[in-house]
Amino acid sequence: MIRIKAAGKTFRTGGRITVALSPVDLEIGNGEFVSLIGPSGCGKSTLLNMIAGIVPVSAGAIEHDARPIAGPNTQAGYMTQQDSLLPWRTASENIALPLVIRGVPKSAIVARVSQMLALVGLHNFGGHYPAELSGGMRKRVALAQCLAYNPGTLLLDEPFGALDAQLKLLMQAELMRIWESDRKTIVFVTHDLTEAITLSDRVVVFSSRPGRIKEIRRIDLPRPRDPLKIQFDAGFRELHQSLWDALAPEIELARNEALA
Repeated sequence: MIRIKAAGKTFRTGGRITVALSPVDLEIGNGEFVSLIGPSGCGKSTLLNMIAGIVPVSAGAIEHDARPIAGPNTQAGYMTQQDSLLPWRTASENIALPLVIRGVPKSAIVARVSQMLALVGLHNFGGHYPAELSGGMRKRVALAQCLAYNPGTLLLDEPFGALDAQLKLLMQAELMRIWESDRKTIVFVTHDLTEAITLSDRVVVFSSRPGRIKEIRRIDLPRPRDPLKIQFDAGFRELHQSLWDALAPEIELARNEALA
């Protein structure tokens, strides 16, 4: 589904050059859930932005469904960490927005929005504005908006990072329930190693900047997984320790660089 071939990114600001991401190679299969994890500034979100076609590659190439990405990738739904819902539109109207932009007939929009509200458990909240919804509800609306036009791929950039611990677990369970219903391809950026292991088929560990892929680990824990219980599984603990051993030195390097 996604093929990343020696893709790298260099930013130029004035006379300063910053290598944000060293050339990386990665293939993500159809229906696979892959998490990207690494220290702050290692290029995880930059890579996601390149897959989304928001940021052009400086080197190499990225293909989505065998097509080179040379502009906004309309085949992928993108959910950012920040709340991007329009405050003057209701939950239903926010979910409908990508369908309106695509010129979908009104009757089809109404049916699809109703389906999406039911999918994320908000069928009674379609008429509420974002300010009238809890943080978790707004995340559900944002997820429904991404799913509304049925993209084959979801790009999720720390979507639950701002939530409290209990709500994050509930949203993880919700995302897994939705993913297991149709197995869309998901690329998920997170700083939370526990979250990455809980959700993923594979976890990709990035080094400190300039980011490179340090390790890729397959998560062979059985599904379905309960975020409330899986942390007590012996296999989970072994994976967590192994991945932490790879990740911790990179976090320390990034910290020392920031303090230098």
